[in-house]
Amino acid sequence: MSAAEAAAARRGDAPLDGAAETAEGDPGAADVVVSSPRLVLASHNAGKLRELRAMIAAVAPDLDVDALVVDAGAVGAPDVRETGVTFEANARLKAETIAEATGLAALADDSGLAVDVLGGAPGFLSARWSGRHGDDEANLRLLLDQLADVPDEHRGGGFVCAAALAVPGRETRVEHGTFRGTILREPRGNGGFGYDPILQPEGLELSAAELTPEEKNRRSHRGQAMAALLPSILEVLRA
Repeated sequence: MSAAEAAAARRGDAPLDGAAETAEGDPGAADVVVSSPRLVLASHNAGKLRELRAMIAAVAPDLDVDALVVDAGAVGAPDVRETGVTFEANARLKAETIAEATGLAALADDSGLAVDVLGGAPGFLSARWSGRHGDDEANLRLLLDQLADVPDEHRGGGFVCAAALAVPGRETRVEHGTFRGTILREPRGNGGFGYDPILQPEGLELSAAELTPEEKNRRSHRGQAMAALLPSILEVLRA
């Protein structure tokens, strides 16, 4: 399904392919309705989509989150270049661009790691710190090399997130979250993504990558921002 088709379907010009199907061949069969997407996560990051669906399912188990919440690729939405110089500017840009292109509600976040001794870097450049966008391993290794001589007492930092929900015809809503801790010297854990393996959250002995998905969603920067948007997200999904 292209972005144009999604927009047309949202306006009611035409049904989405497979959005509603009626069982045929059995006179007594009930209509089978297959939910169509109502919320687009403005990202191609599978980890972010998984986290969002899990968060929604935890509070609304009756919703078919796999069908209702999809990523940008599922609706043929365009890639959005992050040209802003703040987390909020990039989150707004992505959400509003995808909402306009598809006619659907769009959710976007921009988040990254802010290291105190680096003056808040990598910051909004976190995803491309090594020069290659989305290369988690290269980004993480470069950062650890840059911090190799920094003593433990000066390795403070944390994740920062701005999340934006753009709904056609409404004002875009933005929420923020932070997840503070200490930058470890080596990666630990296989969960999460990005810089999760090298942040030990305050008050914990585990890295962010060693937390369960439920615990991470409850504590994390993205979890905080998304939780603040959750009532609006549920309103969109139940509309």
